[in-house]
Amino acid sequence: MKKYVLILTALVMWLACNYSASAFYSNARYNWGFSKGRDGRPAEAGKKMDDMLRRHGAVYKGDITKKDIYLTFDNGYENGYTGQILDVLKKHQVPAAFFVTGHYLETASGLTKRMVNEGHIVGNHSWYHPDLTTNSDKEIAKELNSVRTETERLTGQKGMAYLRPPRGVFSERTMAVANQLGYKHIFWSLAFVDWNVDDQKGAQYSYIKVMSQIHPGAILLLHTISKDNADALESIIVDLKKQGYTFKSLDDLMISQELKDPMLF
Repeated sequence: MKKYVLILTALVMWLACNYSASAFYSNARYNWGFSKGRDGRPAEAGKKMDDMLRRHGAVYKGDITKKDIYLTFDNGYENGYTGQILDVLKKHQVPAAFFVTGHYLETASGLTKRMVNEGHIVGNHSWYHPDLTTNSDKEIAKELNSVRTETERLTGQKGMAYLRPPRGVFSERTMAVANQLGYKHIFWSLAFVDWNVDDQKGAQYSYIKVMSQIHPGAILLLHTISKDNADALESIIVDLKKQGYTFKSLDDLMISQELKDPMLF
């Protein structure tokens, strides 16, 4: 009996070391999308997408019965506004997650260090910002490992648990590869066109877009390259707090998800 247990253990270990997501999961390409929240009602991605994300421990919103919200930023490159954003977050003691690329790490190392020093999470947005569904498993690993290693070297942040897929493009295969590397996908339930630096419309535009879509459990996606976002952020935070919302970190969110569904974490 002991002999069979040892053989079975060895087989499991071999499978764990040699498992390839490509062999088990579809690489059908998806662009992240959802029906926007309105009047406090939550955004919805649909049952098919909800089930797919659940299989891989991915999230796009939290508990819709609690007025908790999660502030996240994508940092593809620096445009001069991240410092202002960090000042506002520090003033109002709001935690955030910043998803960075290799370019950002190379050109804005001081700001990345500040993010970590001030208690924020630095997440992975890939090194070159590719469509990961066109990359092999090994290429994906190189993209993600490069960001994690450089972030740790720059900031001392140990490990990296969260991935935001570049361009919002993903497949079941890419989610499985990310899981193997220790990542959970963080999508979003509130976003708008804020990344066009040549078409900024003013702080009020950003404010209205956020406030009109906000809902309990929302994961907000904002881009730090937007002057509108930087100028509107303080009003957004102050007024959402007045409405009874609490800003929490992604770590809080994932702990609550693990308690809710421990088999997936």
